[in-house]
Amino acid sequence: MEDAKSFLKFLSQSALVLAIFVISALLDTGCATNEVTSPPRSATEQLLLSTAADHALATVNLGIFSGQSVFLDFTYFDAYDSKYAEGAIRDAFSRAGAILSTAATNATVIVEPRSGAYSAETNSAFFGIPSIPLPIPSTSETPVIPALPFYTKDEERSYAKIALLAYSEKTHAHIFSSGSLDGTSYKTRRFLLIVSWWRTDLPEEEPDKKKAEEYQTWFPQYDLTNMPPPVRAGTTR
Repeated sequence: MEDAKSFLKFLSQSALVLAIFVISALLDTGCATNEVTSPPRSATEQLLLSTAADHALATVNLGIFSGQSVFLDFTYFDAYDSKYAEGAIRDAFSRAGAILSTAATNATVIVEPRSGAYSAETNSAFFGIPSIPLPIPSTSETPVIPALPFYTKDEERSYAKIALLAYSEKTHAHIFSSGSLDGTSYKTRRFLLIVSWWRTDLPEEEPDKKKAEEYQTWFPQYDLTNMPPPVRAGTTR
């Protein structure tokens, strides 16, 4: 009698496991998996951060520094992955006509950039049936039925808050304060039943070239009068 009960219990547990397997297989049908890497910053996060820095510096007018010898002191610019933002600030001053100095003592103007924010965050929304654990009686196994989403939204957004202070190298008298220069960038992914789509202001991820140009904040500028003379054949610099 005990053997019969044990056999029936075994059959019921096996049937439950088989049912869970079938349901999971059906729910997983049509799903795709992406290869995941784990660098300190994903490519998307790096693009979001750098684009936010570009947006923050896009509107500042640095024309008063044209022809001035400027030293950029980044002592107070403390942020994650700050090198691109620092380079973008140097680019902005150079494009405005400033002469970048490698030492404070050789400059007439000291500029101290500072960062109020330079980071990214992620927000998610989920509507559907969450994953459900199904413990099997008399065993330590707990299979989980995968979540069944009806609608999901995942958004990554970066923020850059940059400010600039300029003062005289000789007298330390105040020359210029930019105030808060704010920039953002985003990428949003949505999924509804079997349809997915995304939106972003990252030019690198916009497939439509004309639309991508709307998001560009920097364009190449050239001043060929400052180019060194070309190297002649048979000579070296």
